[in-house]
Amino acid sequence: MEIVEKITMPQKEKENIISQTVTKYGGKLMSYIRPKVKNTEDAEDILQEVWYQFSSITNLSEIVNVGGWLYRVTANKITDKYRKKKTENLEDFVYEDEDGSFSIKDILLLDESAGPEVKMFQDEIWKKLFEALDELPEKQRLVYVENELNDKTLQEIADEQGENIKTIISRKNYAIKHLRNRLKKLYEDLNS
Repeated sequence: MEIVEKITMPQKEKENIISQTVTKYGGKLMSYIRPKVKNTEDAEDILQEVWYQFSSITNLSEIVNVGGWLYRVTANKITDKYRKKKTENLEDFVYEDEDGSFSIKDILLLDESAGPEVKMFQDEIWKKLFEALDELPEKQRLVYVENELNDKTLQEIADEQGENIKTIISRKNYAIKHLRNRLKKLYEDLNS
C-alpha cells in the first residue's frame, strides 16, 4: 500500500500569492460582478466570498489558470446569489385600505407633526412590533434586530455569530413571517 503525502505550501508563500492575486484581479472582478447584481454591497459580498474560497485552498500552486478559476468561481457565486431564497423586509409588506395602500414603513415613519392621534397610532404600532419581537426565539429576534434596526448585513451577523449565512437567512425569514402575521392581525383588528 502506497502512502501519498500531501505537500502544503509554506504560509508565507501562500500569503504572497494571495496578495498578488488580489492586487491583480480585485478591480477586474469587481468590474465583472457589479453590473450583474443589484448594488455595490452585494458585489462586495460576492467578491469577499470569492477571496475567502481562494484563500481556503491548501495549495494555491495547484491552480493552473488562476484568472480562469477566479472568474468561474465568481460566476458561480453570482448565480448562487440569485438562487438563494431572498429574505424579505418588513417594510416590503403593503396593506390596502379603501383609500389605496400603505406599507408598514409608512406607519412606523409617520410624520409626528400630523397630530396626537397619529403619534398615538404610531406608538401603538411600535408597541405591537416589540411585543411580537419578544415572542420570537432569541436567535431569530437577534438576527431581525441586528439586520433591520441596527443595519447590519446578514453576512456580518453570520460572521459575528459564527453561523452559516443560510442559517441566518432562515432565522430572518421565520422572524419576518411571525411579525407579518402579528401586524396583519393588528391591521385586521383596527379595521373591524
